[in-house]
Amino acid sequence: MKAFVTGIAGQLGHDVMHVLAGRGYACIGSDIVPSAETEYPYVSLDITDAAAVDRVISAANPDIVIHCAAWTAVDAAEDAENQPKVRAINVGGTQNIANVCKKLGCKMIYISTDYVFNGQGTAPWQPDCKEYAPQNVYGQSKLDGELAVVNTLDQYFIVRIAWAFGVNGKNFVRTMLNVGRTHDTVRVVCDQIGTPTYTPDLARLLADMAETEKYGCYHATNEGGFISWYDFTVEIYRQAGINAKVIPVTTAEYGLSKAVRPLNSRLDKSKLAENGFTPLPAWQDALSRYLQEIQENGTDHS
Repeated sequence: MKAFVTGIAGQLGHDVMHVLAGRGYACIGSDIVPSAETEYPYVSLDITDAAAVDRVISAANPDIVIHCAAWTAVDAAEDAENQPKVRAINVGGTQNIANVCKKLGCKMIYISTDYVFNGQGTAPWQPDCKEYAPQNVYGQSKLDGELAVVNTLDQYFIVRIAWAFGVNGKNFVRTMLNVGRTHDTVRVVCDQIGTPTYTPDLARLLADMAETEKYGCYHATNEGGFISWYDFTVEIYRQAGINAKVIPVTTAEYGLSKAVRPLNSRLDKSKLAENGFTPLPAWQDALSRYLQEIQENGTDHS
C-alpha cells in the first residue's frame, strides 16, 4: 500500500507516518512548512492551492490519502481576520484533496471532531448522527470539510476524535504539566465531558482502516470512560507525581475562551468493534505511555 499523509509536522500526521512506515508501506508526507523535521519522504504542500494539490498527489499516485492537516486553533478561528484562512484550509483544502482522490480513484481518511455537534446533553454522539449544529467557527469549518468529502467520494473514512494529545506538538497534557510545576493551585473546568485521544493509538487505528474497505463515519477516542478536563488533570498529576492542587470550576466560571466549547464531547465508539476494528486502549494507559515517552526523549519540559 502507498499512502500520502498531510500535516506530518503535527501530532497525528507524525504518528501516522511512523505507524505506516513500521508496517512497511510506502509513505509520502506533506505539510505547509518548507522542510519538516522528519526521517520520512516529504514534500512541501499548501493544501489551499488546488493546482498544487492535484499535481503533487497525482505524482505520488497513492492508494490512500490520510488527511491530518487542519487549522486547529479553536479560539483564534473566531477572529474575523483568520476566518477566511480557517475555511480555506479546513474546507477548501479538504475539497482539493477529495477532488484529486476522486480523480485517482483512491481512498481518503478525513479527521474530524465532536465540534460538528451542538455539545449539549449527556448522550454520547453517534457516528451516523446527522443532527449537526456547530457552535463555533472551527466546528463549522470541520463539518463543511466532512460534507466536501461525503459529497465528492464513495471510498472515504471520516474519523471524529476529541481531546487529542501526542508527543509531536503542544497539547493539554503538556500544558498542565508546565502549569502544575510552576503553580500551587490550578483551576480546570469540570463540566466539559469527553475522552482523550492519544495520537499514536489513533494512528494505529487509521492504518487498520486504510487496509479495509469498511467506509463511513466513525468515532475514535481512547477507552477508559468519560471524564472531565478536571478529572484528566487530576490523573495527569497523579501519574506525574505533581502535588499542585486542582480546583474544579465550571466553564462559565473559567471564562477566557473566545469560542463556545462543547459541554458534551462524549463520542459513541461502538461502531469500531462492530466493523472489526480494535478499539483504542484506555486513556489512563495512554497517558502513562505518553509521560514515559516525553521523559525518555527529553521533551517533558517544553
